[in-house]
Amino acid sequence: MIDYSLEHKTSEMLRAQAEKAEAADRPAMESLDALRRDGVFALRTPQEHGGAWAGAESVARCLSDLGRSCPSTAWIAGTCVTSKNLAVRSFPDSVVRESLFADPDMLFCGSGVPGGLGERVPGGVRVSGRWPNVSGCEDAVWAGVALIVEGKFSLAVVPVADLTVERTWHMAGMRATGSHTLVAEHILLPAEHVAPAAPFLVEDILLYAITALGPAVGAAKGALDAIDAMFASDRKPFMSAYSRMGESAGARQWLAEATHLVNRAERTMFAIARAVDASDVSETDMPRMKMDLADAGRDCRAAVECMLDLHGASGFNTSNVLQRHWRDLAVASRHPHLNPYLAVENFGTTLVGRS
Repeated sequence: MIDYSLEHKTSEMLRAQAEKAEAADRPAMESLDALRRDGVFALRTPQEHGGAWAGAESVARCLSDLGRSCPSTAWIAGTCVTSKNLAVRSFPDSVVRESLFADPDMLFCGSGVPGGLGERVPGGVRVSGRWPNVSGCEDAVWAGVALIVEGKFSLAVVPVADLTVERTWHMAGMRATGSHTLVAEHILLPAEHVAPAAPFLVEDILLYAITALGPAVGAAKGALDAIDAMFASDRKPFMSAYSRMGESAGARQWLAEATHLVNRAERTMFAIARAVDASDVSETDMPRMKMDLADAGRDCRAAVECMLDLHGASGFNTSNVLQRHWRDLAVASRHPHLNPYLAVENFGTTLVGRS
C-alpha cells in the first residue's frame, strides 16, 4: 500500500486556504498545486503513464487525510480518481491514453449522468449537452462525461477548454468544490475520444463510494481535532461550576461517543477498501457493503452533532472550522453513493431473494 500521508505544511496550507476557497466557490490554486506536487492527482493514473494506480485503501487514506484539513479539496481529489478510473476502463487504446495521461498529474473531472447526446458525423462525433455538479471543472484539464450515442450509454473525454462553465454551484456545504455545470454546444470530438462506457465492476462501484466517504470521514476527523483542542484548553462548560471541559462526566461521555463514531466509520471504510484491493467482493456482497458505507456516513454526521453539543452555539460562528466541517459533511455524506434508504432497500431485497 502506498503512503500518501500529507506533510504537515501541506495540511496547514489547506486549512489556511479553505475559507478563501469557500468564498470563491472553487478550490484555491495553492491547494491544487500542493496536491499536484504530492502526487494526489496521479492516484489513478496508470503506472505506465507515470502514475500510481493506487488501491482503494491508499485512496481512502489519502482522501481522509485531505478531508481532515479541507473536505472540499479532498472531494476534488476523489472525483479525479473516479474520472480517471472511468477513462481507463472505457478507453483501452494506447494512443488515446497517451493523450489523456501525457501529464500524470493532470486534474480530471467528470459526470456519470448521461446529460448529452452524440451524433457520429464525418470527422468524429458531434456532442451537445449539460452536465451539472462537476467538481473541480474550472481547474480540470479533461472532463469525462456520460452521453447517449446511437442509443448507447457512452463516455466522452473532452478538453475542458472546449466546454463552457456555468457557475451554478450555490450550496450550504462543499462550496469550495466548484461543482458547476459543464455545457457542450455542437462540439466535434475525435471518434476515438467517444466510446461505449465500460460495464461497472463491483470493485469500481465500491471504490466510487469510498471516494465519497473518504472526505466525509476526514471532515469528521477534522472536527474532532477542533474538539480535542477545546478539551486541551482552559475553556469550561458555561453556566457550570466546572473549571475545564474535562471535569464534566457528561462532556467526557459525549467526547467518547463522538470519537467512537468517527473511529467506527473509519474502520468500516478501511475494511471495505481492503476487501476491494483483495478482490474479495462479489455482486452478492455489494448491497451489504453499500449499507455499511452509508452507515459510516451517518456515523460521521452523528459524531459531529455530538461535537456541536459540546462546543455550543459558538461552534456556528462563521470563523469556526467546526461549522464548516459540519456543513461540508452534511452535503458530502448525502451523495447518492451513500444513500442510506436505498442501501437498506437493496440489502433487504437481497435478503428476501435468498430466502
